[in-house]
Amino acid sequence: MEKYQEVERSIITTYRKRIWALFIQAIKKYELLKPNDKILVCMSGGKDSFLMAKLFEELAKHSDFPFTFTCLVMDPGYKVEVRNKIEENLKLLNIKAEIVSSDIFAISDLMGGKPCFLCARMRRGFLYKRAELHGCNKIALGHHFDDAIETMLMSMFYNGKIQMMPPKLPSDNFKGLELIRPLYMIREQDIINFVKYNELSFINCACKFSEKQDLYDSKRQEVKNIIKELKKINPLIPNNLFKSMENVNTDTILGVFEDHDYHDFNFLYEKRNKNVL
Repeated sequence: MEKYQEVERSIITTYRKRIWALFIQAIKKYELLKPNDKILVCMSGGKDSFLMAKLFEELAKHSDFPFTFTCLVMDPGYKVEVRNKIEENLKLLNIKAEIVSSDIFAISDLMGGKPCFLCARMRRGFLYKRAELHGCNKIALGHHFDDAIETMLMSMFYNGKIQMMPPKLPSDNFKGLELIRPLYMIREQDIINFVKYNELSFINCACKFSEKQDLYDSKRQEVKNIIKELKKINPLIPNNLFKSMENVNTDTILGVFEDHDYHDFNFLYEKRNKNVL
């Protein structure tokens, strides 16, 4: 059995419950796929997006409705050794993917300011344009369960607002295109275990800006550490954080954005209680 076949087999056997079933559950629960969808599976070169590509391959074998997908690796300016590692893994795992180079790292660096924010926006725009070029109506990103809860806490801690990473999102600038996150219910530790079980190795963080830790601190890593410590007190905290994102009691909130308009507590209070006051 070839290496890629062993990996594929482990997805539907050893990791059937912790990865495959949750992948399918997220697709069904959040209605991420519909018949005849054309999906651009976006790969960064890391463990999450490589797993996502293999999951879509398996889904194509077992799906009860037709859909197509194209795998794309966007190289924003990786070092040669990083690019080589990605190409080696594509060959090892028998994944057919288009690799497209760009100068996003260089442009973000020249612009100054907050390069991470600019880089993320430029990457997203690049992917939407490639999706249009391929005739796709959806792009799939490899964000998982932990990304979702970490993003919510980061928003609360550092931006002073409750904002979540939803499982799907329509594009504001590209009509008819939708972003989906099919790994939404899969825990990062299970992905790590999957990688170790199959004796695989992927690039970790190939971002050139992460090398400048004195200039660009990782707020996400800070939040990861906080959650790790909280788990020592109560192992259910990550699950409860995730559940809280779908159990919001709107009767108790102090303010809310609806369709880009902000409504404060007094407005909401009057609206909720106009029949009893």
